[in-house]
Amino acid sequence: MTQQAIIGLGSMGMGMARNIMDAGMELRGYDIFDAARQRFAEAGGIAATGPAEAAQDCTLLIVMVVNAAQAKDVLFDQGAAAALAPGATVMLCSTVAPSEARDIGQTLETMGHQLLDAPVSGGQVGADAGTLTFMASGSASAFERAGQVLEAMAGTVHQLGDAPGMGATYKVVHQLAAGVHIAAAAELMALGTKAGCDPQTLFDIVTGSAGNSWMLGDRGPRMMMQDPPCKSSVDIFVKDIGLVLQTGRDAGASLPLAALAHQMFIAASGMGLGKADDSQVLRAYEALMASHEDKEN
Repeated sequence: MTQQAIIGLGSMGMGMARNIMDAGMELRGYDIFDAARQRFAEAGGIAATGPAEAAQDCTLLIVMVVNAAQAKDVLFDQGAAAALAPGATVMLCSTVAPSEARDIGQTLETMGHQLLDAPVSGGQVGADAGTLTFMASGSASAFERAGQVLEAMAGTVHQLGDAPGMGATYKVVHQLAAGVHIAAAAELMALGTKAGCDPQTLFDIVTGSAGNSWMLGDRGPRMMMQDPPCKSSVDIFVKDIGLVLQTGRDAGASLPLAALAHQMFIAASGMGLGKADDSQVLRAYEALMASHEDKEN
């Protein structure tokens, strides 16, 4: 009997799945897209035709979908949670609001299962390399159940208590920094180019100086491409910074920088760049600067 399964075989889920299988574990998997299921099968996985079939009698189910609505859909509406073995663990790796993680955990508890709230950071590169950072909270038995797959997928696992929702809280706060740093990198690259700087020289100077950030070093080269490959989309940060702002409202915290960055990602998405690499938030800054120039003329 297959003990573990994964739902969500996108750019990160596929890398996570490969590392689990490379560690010698049999894995069942499902994704809504036929091509993803085919790639999974070619990599040695057991492709299922639906969430319930993937989860059938498994003791550990990894969920790596886009948002909480999708997680609830596959777990509860499409029957994955009901198909699990008694007392199974669901490892939710999606970035969701802390309140949503708690809600999912409570629903699973009523079904006799437990939630390991385990969002990740590291992107597709980390998923492929097996070096993801997990920000996880849940019971000791949930961590034990997930131990082997965490070892296969992770570079670092932060154990953040026994209550679902704390993993999500740490991840959402992390996404504030990630989103604001991408927006700041885009703003400086757009400004420098408009002011006459050579983009590559500007990038070299800033990344070697006090103004550097991890996001500039990673996204800057793609900002200089006309049509870069998508590693993480603009719409992901529309969602994630939206979760940051929701968490701020729940906590009674004012988040002006996050709100401004959110507006720039929304603007880029509104320009038709929602599925483009998140570095292309740069185009929203370029459009804003061009609009200002037109008004001056």
